[in-house]
Amino acid sequence: MEHTSRGRPKILKKCTLPYTAVKCVDTIITEMGVMRVTREGLVLCEINPAYMVEDIRGATEAELLISEALSAMC
Repeated sequence: MEHTSRGRPKILKKCTLPYTAVKCVDTIITEMGVMRVTREGLVLCEINPAYMVEDIRGATEAELLISEALSAMC
């Protein structure tokens, strides 16, 4: 999916749309990176080399944790 819509974050702190299922997403993949959904929060585990961590944090409303094993997207 695209990480933002019209310059606004699509990955929010809280869902604002009606739920179709609860706790069924475990991975989010965007053009900026790959994030795993964990009990601790969203963990950035892969990053597109065209972006910096600060770029992704700025485009993400939800808190973003950074994996110690952060790697480049394939």
